[in-house]
Amino acid sequence: MRNIVEVNNLKAYYITEAFGIERTVKAVDGISLQIKTGEVYGIAGESGCGKSTLLKVLLGAHQPPLTIVDGSVKYFFDGAEIATLSLDHNSLRDLRWKEVSYIPQGSMHVLNPVRRIRDTFYDFITAHAPFGKAESTEMTRVYLRGLGLPEKVLAAYPHQLSGGMRQRVTIALATILSPKLIFADEPTTALDVIVQRGVIQLLKEIQQKEGSTIVLITHDLGVHANLADRIGVLYAGKLVEEADKYTILKEPRHPYTQYLINSLPRLDERAERVSIPGRPPALDNPPTGCRFHPRCPFAMDKCRTDDPELLPILPGHRVACHLVADGLVVEEASYATAR
Repeated sequence: MRNIVEVNNLKAYYITEAFGIERTVKAVDGISLQIKTGEVYGIAGESGCGKSTLLKVLLGAHQPPLTIVDGSVKYFFDGAEIATLSLDHNSLRDLRWKEVSYIPQGSMHVLNPVRRIRDTFYDFITAHAPFGKAESTEMTRVYLRGLGLPEKVLAAYPHQLSGGMRQRVTIALATILSPKLIFADEPTTALDVIVQRGVIQLLKEIQQKEGSTIVLITHDLGVHANLADRIGVLYAGKLVEEADKYTILKEPRHPYTQYLINSLPRLDERAERVSIPGRPPALDNPPTGCRFHPRCPFAMDKCRTDDPELLPILPGHRVACHLVADGLVVEEASYATAR
């Protein structure tokens, strides 16, 4: 399977200056990954780990004070290689919605509150394709019908729709031009679990029908379990583990990933879930060595001084942890004791 996105040693920092004092927040610090054509790649991690910043850079939507310090991001469409970090505004605009689209965290970020849904679709479609209003309306009606959405939403204003229906409309808006690459930023946030299920099913249907590649950003591992093919786990601006979703959920090797998985509620257990001790580090002054070591119950001396490399331990499974690199396997029983 070919790659559609390649990221190499990406460093994106928020650099600000106030009263003569410069502050640098290392939100994305040395991330390398590859996303394959037709897969759903999930990016997981707690709030503040750099997920949304990484998405901005991958999408080409970064602006000062967010600064690209090093690294590269490349797209591959129809055999053509596109270095996105060197594209100007017009070139990026030409890529968006036709080749690359974006599903935002909140539907009201893209739906104009004073325009009917059909007019919003018309604005998006005609900005990137040579269609008239009648053609655009018919195209939208057919597409919504194909997704199982009622045509009556076209005459509605955004505030007249429920939160779940607005999110479905937003997903339809982002995918109506059949983009090859879709970035979804917390697409199920603030929705109840029943509505979440409908949104997840809609994304699955679109991905299977169109063969699109989806990059899914969410802290909700339940959403990743339902949608993702592979998952990359971020902590404090670094990629600490990457594998297919079954490996991540059943056999996590990095202590941080283990904590994330073990914090999930289970229907067959009533025991109290144990959260990760401590708090995420400030990224303007991150810890030396492994950034997780102040919170890790297994930290060794080298964890405090040496930054671990992200190394393959099995085909398709990469981990950045000195314990794993040294062959010190942490069994579930000893993990529970350490907690």
